Amino acid sequence: MAPRFVVRGGRPLAGTIRPAGNKNAALPVIAATLLADGPVHLDNIPRIRDVETLLELIADLGAVVSWTGPNAVTVDARPVRPKPLDPVLCTKIRASILLAGPLLARFGSVVLPPPGGDVIGRRRVDTHFLALERLGAQVDVGDRFEISAKRLVGADIFLDEPSVTGTENALMAAVMAKGRTTLRNAAAEPHVQDTARILVAMGAKIEGIGSNTYVIDGGEPLGGCSYRIGPDHIEIGSFIGLAAVTNGAITIDGVRGDDLRSTLLGFERLGIHPRLDGDKLIVDAGQERRVRPDLGGHVPKVEDGPWPAFPADVMSIAIVAATQCEGMVLIHEKMFESRLFFVDKLIGMGARIVLCDPHRAVISGPSPLRGGKVESPDIRAGMAMVIAALAAEGESVIHNIGQIERGYEQIDTRLRALGADIERVEG
Repeated sequence: MAPRFVVRGGRPLAGTIRPAGNKNAALPVIAATLLADGPVHLDNIPRIRDVETLLELIADLGAVVSWTGPNAVTVDARPVRPKPLDPVLCTKIRASILLAGPLLARFGSVVLPPPGGDVIGRRRVDTHFLALERLGAQVDVGDRFEISAKRLVGADIFLDEPSVTGTENALMAAVMAKGRTTLRNAAAEPHVQDTARILVAMGAKIEGIGSNTYVIDGGEPLGGCSYRIGPDHIEIGSFIGLAAVTNGAITIDGVRGDDLRSTLLGFERLGIHPRLDGDKLIVDAGQERRVRPDLGGHVPKVEDGPWPAFPADVMSIAIVAATQCEGMVLIHEKMFESRLFFVDKLIGMGARIVLCDPHRAVISGPSPLRGGKVESPDIRAGMAMVIAALAAEGESVIHNIGQIERGYEQIDTRLRALGADIERVEG
């Protein structure tokens, strides 16, 4: 039998916890090391399965990868040579697609098996290839993606959607393209900013970091560097929900307040009011947990969207939090058509939720949750189920925890430090 979490809930959690490095930054930052003519030292890298799989992928290409500390890794990509990517490793993570831009820029061609990752609905890759085509690449799509370019030349590119990984791929290709690239309608999430900043640390010229328009003057060689990625704002959102639903008092130490504006606004609509104190975010016990109606008493809405809107990856956590808040709220998940399908598991635990369609759910709370046996369908829904189990009375068993461990480093150990009764059971 695969490993599982056994959780006994119903107790408030308390203490201090540090967020791991941003998982969604670590992956493109690792991909960017393929462009450096020298070693790249990365710090605050989460030791999670997705990261280790991507490191295996680039090591298979010839990169020298060395863990130099619990969360520090050095990559020397100078020995990398063009060869087919390992299809088995590629199917394990969606991030394998992030190798398209740097490998194309370095070698003039790349053959990419279809990427894997979470099953949360259709995740189109068209934006990646449209951007690379504008830079001069040819793309052939069959049972694999074959991309080639005699040379990459800067261009004015308007992305057809502000895709996070599409923007990251375009940035990594554009810094090696000759001339100026203007990248419009681009994503600007904190992890995209980290990707741009490590490229700058290597010597790239990029303006507009944090906006939806980047100007890149490319074509110059890039060197090695040292870079520390930022804290994971998605993990911080998870801990806010955790504190609120267990009526705990948790301090999240090591946050960047600028990354949390939309997250805090979304939780405030649910009557959850964390407070910032420098680089600490404090969630006090005794939160109001009362949904704030819109003007006129209308049912309010929590909805996600591209940065700086409420992050899509925090929606699963917000749903669990809403089940413990007084009042009614509409959750509108705009980004992925299958992310809400885990709510049947919450309904089985006692939550009052009406799933209107693949993108919308109405939640009426508070409703006492009871323990149950559930599956972890994807990284974020898996963490949401852990949080629900910690809020529930009785024992819960969570299966398929490999999904959770793809994105959350040693989460059971860290939660036990806050007083959680959670056990990882092997076999």
